[in-house]
Amino acid sequence: MAGYLRFVPMLLCMGTLFFLSHQPGDSFDLPLFPGADKLTHMIAYGLLGATVIFGFSAEARKTKRVLVLLVAVLVPVLFGLSDEYHQSYIAGRSPEVLDLVADGTGGLLVGLFWFFRRSEKQLYK
Repeated sequence: MAGYLRFVPMLLCMGTLFFLSHQPGDSFDLPLFPGADKLTHMIAYGLLGATVIFGFSAEARKTKRVLVLLVAVLVPVLFGLSDEYHQSYIAGRSPEVLDLVADGTGGLLVGLFWFFRRSEKQLYK
């Protein structure tokens, strides 16, 4: 049972993203610069990807690296897809393909960073 608790941060992240996407479109200020909303998507869904990676045990992260990477990218993409669909029912909000691209990019960047990073022990050998 304790192993499943590692996925609580992922569920909290998903809940927060769902709550934010459920807000009407007029409740948000305009972006500070062009593309700021896409950057926000990348950061938020990158965080989601990080919580997915955290959810796996250290042993799984070590022995099933490709699987962990795939899940860390697929979860943000699939959740982003469902989020864009959900927004189609919210006043002042609309689904955008570029938001979904930003969601997937955030998960991919975090996943690749995790996949290719080296531990300090490996760096100083």
